[in-house]
Formats: sequence, C-alpha cells, structure tokens
Amino acid sequence: MFKKILIANRGEIALRIQRACREMGIKSVIVYSEADRDAKYVRLAEEAVCIGPAPSGQSYLNMPAIISTAEVTDAEAIHPGYGFLSENADFAERVEQSGFTFIGPTPDSIRMMGDKVSAKQAMIKSGVPCVPGSEGALPDDPKEITKIARSIGYPVIIKAAGGGGGRGMRVVHTEAALIHAVQTTRAEAGAAFNNSAVYMEKFLENPRHVEIQILADEHKNAVWLGERDCSMQRRHQKIIEEAPAPGIPRRIIEKVGERCAAACKKIGYRGAGTFEFLYENGEFYFIEMNTRVQVEHPVTELVTGIDIVQMQIRVAAGEKLPFTQRQIEMRGHAIECRINAEDPYKFFPSPGRITMWHAPGGPGVRVDSHAYTNYFVPPNYDSMIGKIIVHGDTREQALARMRTALLETVVEGIQTNIPLHRELMVDANFIAGGTSIHYLEGWLAEHRR
Repeated sequence: MFKKILIANRGEIALRIQRACREMGIKSVIVYSEADRDAKYVRLAEEAVCIGPAPSGQSYLNMPAIISTAEVTDAEAIHPGYGFLSENADFAERVEQSGFTFIGPTPDSIRMMGDKVSAKQAMIKSGVPCVPGSEGALPDDPKEITKIARSIGYPVIIKAAGGGGGRGMRVVHTEAALIHAVQTTRAEAGAAFNNSAVYMEKFLENPRHVEIQILADEHKNAVWLGERDCSMQRRHQKIIEEAPAPGIPRRIIEKVGERCAAACKKIGYRGAGTFEFLYENGEFYFIEMNTRVQVEHPVTELVTGIDIVQMQIRVAAGEKLPFTQRQIEMRGHAIECRINAEDPYKFFPSPGRITMWHAPGGPGVRVDSHAYTNYFVPPNYDSMIGKIIVHGDTREQALARMRTALLETVVEGIQTNIPLHRELMVDANFIAGGTSIHYLEGWLAEHRR
C-alpha cells in the first residue's frame, strides 16, 4: 500500500480524498492555488504546497508543477479527483513516466473512453446498448452527412467526439439546418477540445439520465455497484442524483450492469468508472463513460456500504477487489443535492465570504463540503461548495430526510441554490419519480422568478 499520496484537486473532493487517506493510514499532500490558501483541507493537511496563482491553468492544470511537487514531497501516487486533469490521458501518462502511480485508469483507457467515437465503438463490440447513430466521425461530404441523418431519422444530435460537461452538442430537427449545425459544432469542438471530429446520434425526445457505477482491478475482476438517476439537470449539468433509479425494473438494470462489468474486463479497465446512459421506453442507450470518480459517488456509497475512493486507492496499489458481484447488496435509497454558490433561479455565480455556515445533521444525513463560517468562495472555479446526501430505508424516508436537512442548512453572506432544492423536494412530479432530463428546464420556465 502507498505511504503517501498527492491530491491534485481542490474543493470538497480534495477533502474527501484526504479523509479516505487518513482512514487508511496513508499520509497525503495537498496542492493548492493562492486563491485556496485558507481552504479547510489546506488547514488540515499534513503537507500542503502552493503550486501557483488562482487561474487553474497556472495551478490545478499545471502538470509540471504537480509532478514536481510529488517529487519533492516524496509522494508515491497522485489522485486527480474529478475535473481538472482527472480524465487527461497525457497527464496520466506523464505521472506514470515520472515514476508515480496514477490513481485511475491507464492512459490508453482514458484515451479510448475520452473520445466519444472510439468509446461507442468499443461498447458496441462489448454488447453495451448504444444510441443509433453514425458508425464513426462524420465525413466531410455534405451528401453523406445528409444520408446518415436520413437513415437515423430526425431529430438528431451532433456531438463533439472529445466533448464533455454538456458542451459540444447541437440538436437538429430539420434537414435544412443539418450542415450548418455540423459545421458550427466542428468549429466549437476544435476551439474547446482541440479535436474537431463530430458524430451523429438519434436525439431521444424525453429520456432519463441513468448511470452505472463500476469498479475494476488489474486482475480482470470487475463489478457494478448499482445505478444512479441523474435526470434532474439544467443545461446538461446535474443538480440532484439518487440511487436506485425509481421505477426501472431491476431485471433491466441488472442486464445493463452485467454488460458494463463485462465490457470493463474486455477492454482491460482499471479503477472506478461510470457508464452513462439515456433511458427511454424501457431501453438503455450508452452515451459516454467517465473514467474517474463522480461528483455523485456518495449516493452509491450509502446504498452499497462501499467506499469508492478507498477502492480506487486499493486497486491502484495493485490489490484485488475484496468482494464479488454476489456480495454486493443495495440497501435503501439515497439522494444527493449539489449545493452551489449561485443565484438559485438565474444561476449567476455568487462568490464571496460565507458569514454563517451551519450544516445539517441527524440520522442518515451526510455532508461533503469544504465550506465553513468566514470561508471566502473564490470566483475562479466551479460554483459547487458542497453536497448534502441522505439515506433512508425507502425513497419516501430519504425525501423526508432531505427536506429536513435542507431546512436546517444555513448559508449566509452569499446566495446558494438551496431554495431551489427545497422547492424541488416538494414537487409532485419529482416525488412521483421518473422525471426526464428536460423536466427541470420546463419547471424553471414555469416558475421563473
């Protein structure tokens, strides 16, 4: 097992990894930017090194600075968390070449699954159900593009092969708009991802977003840890997640989960990963795989009792998974609300000093956050300042606990999206379960402040 791990991230995930290391008796090194000098995890760190100014390009995305810090602090492995360099194959490769262990998949796996075209091709070969679409990147010939769209049927969606985070996508409803949409998406993809390749898929009208969590080791063992429903989202950004997904028959989930685990064995995957699907009319359609720990991993931890971050570390150290698929049992229901420093309805960022922070408590309540009273939320990064996660024996109990937890939470000095969460937790359609990925946008249009 590792003796020291460098944590190459910030915010609540940095604190989450720091806690996992402490529980395992592993020393950790925190790297931070000048803007995060007073962060909780920096204050709690055994070792902390400032690697640059606030802009992420000069700090959290600064590969040489991170690797140099690992060298001077005598760390053995680097945990990238999520975001920043977590799915950067070049970084993973440089970490390994520098003599450290990258706590995540191999660079080859990251490259394969990071390119949406190659990922989809790999999943088709592995028997994972995919959305009908082009066999690969779209050709340059407009006639061929039109022919592909006709064979799929409108509406279609044009996606950047190297895209992510809801960027690099454009829905096309008519043939007249097709070629312009392809050209525009290519230009945007080239600028944003340094990869102008795009592909085409059938656009599902009213799907849910359901994902499968997997863990795999280098000894060809792979398991799936149930599913999460992440349909409550705005502009492709999730704000509420839950496990299990309400209303989907277990036999359908099990079939997809088994295929995901089998696919991991086939491609030689190592570490934690998430297969993301659209679900509509009883069918699952693969859209992408995230080769890292997810923001919403706590809901899976609460229903399975498995510490996913610790498993990442153990697998990276060469250990075998300590359980088989038959030993994994889903218990109860968990819900997570992402707490963002933003206007709850207009979604403008709200950085600044938190003059009062009071986190909720009680049975089945977990809070993952780096915030505290007098903490200054910097304007340089993502607006998420924490997550409230609850667990109950039933979904109804979990919903009741989340309502109570949100009422107990006090954040003053800045705006947060807690008022929005409070409203959604009493929304009849959300309570019924099974809302689509478009539901929140429609809800916001009707309730616009």
